[in-house]
Amino acid sequence: MCRKLNQTVLILSLLFGLSACDKKERHHYNGALLLKEKCSSCHNLDMPPKTSKDEKAPPMMAVAFHIKDFMKVSSPSDKKPKFIEFFKDFVLNPSKEKSFCDKKSLQEYGLMPSQKGSVTKEEVGAIAKYIFDFYDSNKFLQIMKAKAAFEALPKGEQLAVRKGCLTCHAKTKTKVAPSFKEIAKKSENEIKESIKNGSRGKWKGFERMAMPSFGSKLTKKEENTLIKWIKSFD
Repeated sequence: MCRKLNQTVLILSLLFGLSACDKKERHHYNGALLLKEKCSSCHNLDMPPKTSKDEKAPPMMAVAFHIKDFMKVSSPSDKKPKFIEFFKDFVLNPSKEKSFCDKKSLQEYGLMPSQKGSVTKEEVGAIAKYIFDFYDSNKFLQIMKAKAAFEALPKGEQLAVRKGCLTCHAKTKTKVAPSFKEIAKKSENEIKESIKNGSRGKWKGFERMAMPSFGSKLTKKEENTLIKWIKSFD
């Protein structure tokens, strides 16, 4: 009986121990988290990237696309493993001979210093896997299309999207709040009052709905732009 009990305790201990290690392993090698922790002090991680005159290193999207474009592989299936191996080797043992950067970029940014001691080979591998998957050209094109579509909207509609107005309101149809077409029938002052201070019980059928105040969330210029756009539905 004692022997069986001891065996059961041992098995449970091993299972719980492996589970704890597995959780720790997954957290430790989270590529997205490691990329932010280890790389964001020098590289911009946005897609599309933000650039500045005093940047220490090229944006990570540019790095990823550059390696993918210039790396030679015998078949598409080899690209990801080769990318990961190159990335691990270069981060820990960088050299001008290995670099895919052009001479101008190398002169501008300088050669990346070895990250030995700052990051392990396993961590770099997790970062490389995430970078390969995240900085994808098709994903980038979708983001740019969505960005272009957003920028083509009237400024007032852009504000309505950014501030979450379309969560409750629609342009011409009733949602959980009156449509902008209905709101446009009010005077500019009435609309401004509701935007700045919020409102409740002003609309038949929506008496129980409360609109929060947006007075501190909009500049005066943004407020006027939004009101002008709403009034365009009248």
